[in-house]
Amino acid sequence: MKFIFFHLMPYRDLPADFPQRFDSVYVTPPNDELCDPHKVSQYYNEYLDQLELADRVGFDALGVNEHHQNAYGMMSSPNLMASALARRTSQSTAICVMGATLALYQPAVRVAEEFAMLDCLSGGRLIAGFPVGTSMDVNHSYGITPTETRPRYYEAHDLITKAWKRPGPFPFNGRFNKLRNVNPWPKPIQKPMPPVWLGGNGSPETYEMALQNDYVYSWTSFFGFQAGKKFMLDFWDTQEKMGLEFNPYQGGYCQIVLVADTDEEARRIYEPHVKYFFENGQRVPHHLRSTPGYRTRRSAEFAIKSGTMSAVANQASAARDWDSMIENGLVIAGSPDTVAERVASASKELKIGNFLAILQVGNMPDDLTRHNITMFGEKVIPKVRGLWSDGNYEHKWWAKGVQPRPAAEAVSQ
Repeated sequence: MKFIFFHLMPYRDLPADFPQRFDSVYVTPPNDELCDPHKVSQYYNEYLDQLELADRVGFDALGVNEHHQNAYGMMSSPNLMASALARRTSQSTAICVMGATLALYQPAVRVAEEFAMLDCLSGGRLIAGFPVGTSMDVNHSYGITPTETRPRYYEAHDLITKAWKRPGPFPFNGRFNKLRNVNPWPKPIQKPMPPVWLGGNGSPETYEMALQNDYVYSWTSFFGFQAGKKFMLDFWDTQEKMGLEFNPYQGGYCQIVLVADTDEEARRIYEPHVKYFFENGQRVPHHLRSTPGYRTRRSAEFAIKSGTMSAVANQASAARDWDSMIENGLVIAGSPDTVAERVASASKELKIGNFLAILQVGNMPDDLTRHNITMFGEKVIPKVRGLWSDGNYEHKWWAKGVQPRPAAEAVSQ
């Protein structure tokens, strides 16, 4: 198994009456009233320290991501965070940018340039994430016409991968990107290009694109493994129908994980922060979350027919009760033994070899987050590291510049 510490970098001080006063944590919450830049400065530095700690306690990769105009994830430029990490983390840890929202970049060759810079800066440790992006980010924060989201995404993908693979300069004449000279300096260290991971939450087009291009597909919702089961199993079914060989390392998923000395202590110390996350950080009205035209007809029909829209809504409503959150897989929490058993069970059920652990949740303070990271790294990862070792699977989608962790630094097995 590969373990990625996936950080959202939220704003931790929304007022207690936020749900009563504001209808969304995304796009429209007034920045002057709610966001103190001095606090954000503190948070950013704490969050980078937390990611560096994860490197030291045995995580395989550090995950950052792109979101805009919201309080639940303040990384409008994940590449800035990744560049800081590239200089202060070991060669044993990959840097997973999940990722650059391709449709937002004009021209999209900017992504090819910045990712190549990161790959060179890190010594070939970049995992390049290509998300479609949420409707809140793409359509409402950046003003992309909803029906253009997918076409822009596909064209950007083609431009970026050609910029990495083809000798430059060469022309690119697309619908949205028209360039006489595509000639990025530098190109990535990893040849022909860094491994690409696609994040999704239910569009069959996304996981078909992953299979067609030999990319990783990762379920990147925050509603747990039960909600993601339909999508991941459909991904593997599609792979089989395409005549492709199963490999668990081509799949991944995100999961909130909370580790304490006992199951009872986990509830006591983490429950308030999980409730803050779901009551505030996931407060997005439907007209922002799924703008008409953002989903393709096929994706909308798939979501309706499979019942996944109502399933996710049910998971969200369960977030008010700790026992329901545990039962429904919304969170994995408890002692190291409890957490290890549930991580192993969920990963086997979803057939995935990449586990993206969300370990800082909502308004969780720095000291508690560091405790969670250390407990997971030192007491959970060693218990489930060898989950797929009996299958002799090769991880073809890992950063090539990552070096084996020195024995003196490795988490004890």
